[in-house]
Amino acid sequence: MPYFDTASAAPLHPVARQALQAALDEGWADPARLYREGRRARLLLDAAREAAADAVGCRADELVFTPSGTHAVHTGVAGALAGRRRVGGHLVVSAVEHSSVLHAADAHAAAGGTVTEVPVDRLGAASPDGYAAALGSGTALACLQSANHEVGTVQPVAEVAEVCAAAGVPLLVDAAQSLGWGRVDGAWSLLTASAHKWGGPPGVGLLAVRKGVRFAPQGPADERESGRSPGFANLPAIVAAAASLRAVRAEAEAEAARLRVLVDRIRRRVARLVPDVEVVGDAERRLPHLVTFSCLYVDGETLLHELDRAGYSVSSGSSCTSSTLTPSHVLRAMGVLSEGNVRVSLPMGTSADEVNGFLEVLPGAVAGIREKLGVGEPASVAPVAESLELDALGLRCPQPVIELARAIGRVPVGGTVTVLSDDEVARLDIPAWCAMRGHVYVGESPRPTGTAYTVRRTL
Repeated sequence: MPYFDTASAAPLHPVARQALQAALDEGWADPARLYREGRRARLLLDAAREAAADAVGCRADELVFTPSGTHAVHTGVAGALAGRRRVGGHLVVSAVEHSSVLHAADAHAAAGGTVTEVPVDRLGAASPDGYAAALGSGTALACLQSANHEVGTVQPVAEVAEVCAAAGVPLLVDAAQSLGWGRVDGAWSLLTASAHKWGGPPGVGLLAVRKGVRFAPQGPADERESGRSPGFANLPAIVAAAASLRAVRAEAEAEAARLRVLVDRIRRRVARLVPDVEVVGDAERRLPHLVTFSCLYVDGETLLHELDRAGYSVSSGSSCTSSTLTPSHVLRAMGVLSEGNVRVSLPMGTSADEVNGFLEVLPGAVAGIREKLGVGEPASVAPVAESLELDALGLRCPQPVIELARAIGRVPVGGTVTVLSDDEVARLDIPAWCAMRGHVYVGESPRPTGTAYTVRRTL
């Protein structure tokens, strides 16, 4: 069964499995102790730190291991903000950061700090100019991911790092999605990553803080990991994480070239094989293994279940896969279609036959869902009014957009259709439908119940 969700968690690399087993036998003792077993454990820990630091591109004494990538982010953000509290309490993040960064920003705001979100373009990229405009004299920290976890767009980290350095602001980079493919370019100040993203075991994160960065660890003091990550380290998992990072890096260049060809095939053929689909993210400046697309008039959760039944494990940023019924913050920030969203992220070793099989299954799965929802070409009818208002209250994605598509032919060119909806997704998907169909999105207005979204027919 092809597993196409390595952006969530990569399968355990064979080297990680071997290293884990060996470290369980040799690295179970406390590396802080001076007896034989402790010294042996310390040697393993030091070797793992050296290997991880070499992969990151920092000094070994600048890197600590944490219980997860999220823990690394929260520790890094809190420590950097606390270390520069005399400068001010302003934090800058991009609008498409991983939820771990945004949750840390929310906690900072709740504690009295201020947060600025830098917008992104329709491809999901932030701009150095956007960061330059957001930075101020009271900015304590800026954050920017190295590559987006939902759409794969690679961010201009080196350029943003220059902007931050000129303003005297440290830059924290979440490198969880990219570190297995190579070092992060630029003069970043702090970097975080998570081992399960590159084929290491879960429960191991990395936090690098370069010399000269003011950093004040929060919480009770601990003598382990430079005082930045308290508690007894999971040494066998750390050893396996470092060994697998070195192993995937050795394969990365060749695998990146091979997987990029397969992803390019998906990007091209999905657009040809599936009607009304939007492939999102940057086609060139992207991770080599990841592609995301959204299918109009499709329930994302149903599509994922259909693909799972066909033997393909994929992920989604669609609101329909979440109990919150709100669109992915990444897709929302980009202003792209969210319904029927599918993220394909190929693990190393994925074959062309597996990708071709997925492309054979996908069109039928999408068509079957649309048929069940009653989506088809609307019958040709004479316009009945200059304007119509549709009551879509209580309907969830993709039904409000389906109702709009059915009604647009009932007004003349220049006429308007207004959709009244209480589904947050409509705010994103109705404008996206207009862009795909060539109609004009007039705007929205609040109503006592829900929001009214107005579209002008142009074709």
